[in-house]
Amino acid sequence: MEYKSNIKFSTILSSFGNQADRFCQSGYKSSKTIEEMFILAKKVEDLSGLELVGNWHVNEENIDLIKKYKNEYSFEISCIVIDLFTQAKWQKGSFSNKDNNIRKQAIEEVKKYMDIAKILDCSLIDIWLGQDGYDYSFQTDYIKSWNMIIEGISECAGYREDVKIGLEYKIKEPRTHCFISTIGKTLLLIEKINRKNLGVLVDVGHALYSYENMAETVSLCKLFGNKLFHIHLNDNYRLWDDDMMVGSVHIVEYLELMYWLKAINYDGWYSIDIYPFREDGVGATNESIKWIKELQNIISTVDEKEIEEVINSEDSIKSSSLIRKMLFR
Repeated sequence: MEYKSNIKFSTILSSFGNQADRFCQSGYKSSKTIEEMFILAKKVEDLSGLELVGNWHVNEENIDLIKKYKNEYSFEISCIVIDLFTQAKWQKGSFSNKDNNIRKQAIEEVKKYMDIAKILDCSLIDIWLGQDGYDYSFQTDYIKSWNMIIEGISECAGYREDVKIGLEYKIKEPRTHCFISTIGKTLLLIEKINRKNLGVLVDVGHALYSYENMAETVSLCKLFGNKLFHIHLNDNYRLWDDDMMVGSVHIVEYLELMYWLKAINYDGWYSIDIYPFREDGVGATNESIKWIKELQNIISTVDEKEIEEVINSEDSIKSSSLIRKMLFR
C-alpha cells in the first residue's frame, strides 16, 4: 500500500552544484549556473520546493531572475538561508561580534533577506550562527555574547512579523563551541525572546551529532510552544556532520522520527539537506525522498493504537518486536 500524503519536499539548491571540502577546495564536479541547478532539480520526483542561500544563489541584483526561474520551473522557495558563516568578516562572530559595525551588518543582512523572502513568496528564513562561538577557554565573555545574540535576534524578529525565523543549532563547527548548540539552548533562547515568528529549524544531522534523539527533539519543539518551523533531513555517524543521504545509517531512529512528526501534526516542509560531494545530486535527492516516503508508508501500515500501547508500556521487548514487525512485515 502506497502512503498517501500531502507533505511537501524541498531541498537546498546547492545539492545540484559542485561542493568543495577542505581537502579539495575546487570540488569534485563541474560548476553549474543557477539555471542549470534549477533544471537538475526539476528531474527529482516529488520535489516542489527549493532552499536558497543568500549571496550564493540569491541577492538584491538577481531577484527578478530567481523569480523567473522559480515560476518557469514550478518551484516554491521553501526557505532562505542567511550567509553569516562563509565570509572572513564573520570570523569572530556575527550577532555576537564585539565590533559593533560588523554586528550591525549581520543584523541588516538578515533584514535584507527577510524582504527578499517576501518578494519570492517565501515565508521563512534560516539563521545559523555558525561563527558565533569560541574555540578556547577565557576567550569570550559568555554573558555579554549571549545578550548580544538575544538583542540581535529580537530586533530581526520584530522587523517584520510576516516572515518566520528558524533558528538552526549545531554543537560545533566551524567553531569548537557554537553558542546556539543544542535543542535545549535554542528553545530557551526562543522562550526568552518570545516572538510568534521565531522558532526552530531542526537539522536532524546536527541533532544526531549532538547525541540527541531526533524524535525527542521534534517533540520538545511541539511541547514548548509548537516551535518546529522547518526540518533539514540527512544522516551521519554521529561523529561529524556528514550530510549523507536520508536512511544511510539511522533507519530505526528515522522510523521513530517519522512517527512523531505525524503525531505532532508537523505540516512544514520536509527539506533534504545533503552534501553529495561525489554522488549524483539528482539521484541522491531522489533516494532520500524515497526513503522518507517508504518510512512513512511503514508507519501507516501499523495501527496507531498499537504503537501508542507499545510506547505507553515502556517495555523495550515490545518496542523491539514492534520495530521488527514494521521493518520486516
